[in-house]
Amino acid sequence: MKKKQEIFYAKILLFGEYSVIYNSMGLIIPYSHFRGELAFMNKDRYTDLDFAKESNLQLKAYTESLLQLQKNERLNVKLDLQTFTDDVKKGLYFESTIPQGYGLGSSAALVAAVYSRYAKNKIKSRRHIASEEILQLKSDFSEMEAFFHGTSSGVDPLNSYIKYPVLMKGKGQFETVGIPRTDNGQDNAIFLLNTGKSRKTGPLVQIFLEKSKDKNYQKAIKEELIPLNNQCIQSLLEGNLSEFRFALKKISAFQLNYFKEMIPSSCFELWEKGLASDDYYLKLCGAGGGGFVLGFTGTFDKVKEDVAGNGKDFIPVYRSNGK
Repeated sequence: MKKKQEIFYAKILLFGEYSVIYNSMGLIIPYSHFRGELAFMNKDRYTDLDFAKESNLQLKAYTESLLQLQKNERLNVKLDLQTFTDDVKKGLYFESTIPQGYGLGSSAALVAAVYSRYAKNKIKSRRHIASEEILQLKSDFSEMEAFFHGTSSGVDPLNSYIKYPVLMKGKGQFETVGIPRTDNGQDNAIFLLNTGKSRKTGPLVQIFLEKSKDKNYQKAIKEELIPLNNQCIQSLLEGNLSEFRFALKKISAFQLNYFKEMIPSSCFELWEKGLASDDYYLKLCGAGGGGFVLGFTGTFDKVKEDVAGNGKDFIPVYRSNGK
């Protein structure tokens, strides 16, 4: 019987963008709307053949890079690279619906898939995973994803592999968490807005680091943004929606003031409208600059209609039972 392929999800960094650089908390969740799996090109699979061929070429370059690292004794994670290489020659590729350059972890899902299939003595993915195993996985994934970004924290592939929300507690501490589905009588929802353009994380982070050289800017990050960020995460995990919305609105306003370079110009009007109406609040989804923007609302249907009227692609991430 043919073995079923394992699927790996996209990821969304709900909170912690940029502030995690200064050891704030962060919260990252798997997003099953976009996903990927390793597959072989064959006559029984109907897909975009050009995409599959391009992906196969990328995997070929990836295996060559990993083999070189292994040869130079610079690869600590133990992978069966011979089998990986042989499979790539047989037409292995990564079938994925995760958009590239949108901050949803397209390379992270690929790395998680490769680890799952080719890691020797791999750590099993599960809900209550030990903290030392999380740190080991993070280290392994950091090595493996560096090929795609130059450097990697390993957190994105970790989330894709575990398939549970991961709380970054700061100072190198991580744990899996559950997010309560609180019903306060409102139609609560988290959504994505498609800005229609891809972006690269590196240059945006560099802008942030340059701006952070200004003492007043750095002070605002540490004394305003980080406490608000941590308050948002803690209140969300505790199910305290009133406190969550209070801190969330302040984060949205803070980002509009301090992160203008990271907010696509096409989103400024909607961003300001949300703050003025209190119908919804927008914030960066990861590095910003393009890709998706995150939104939170307590009036899902109303906001969806308003946003659709502005020509933005509106994608739900989570919705409570509401009414």
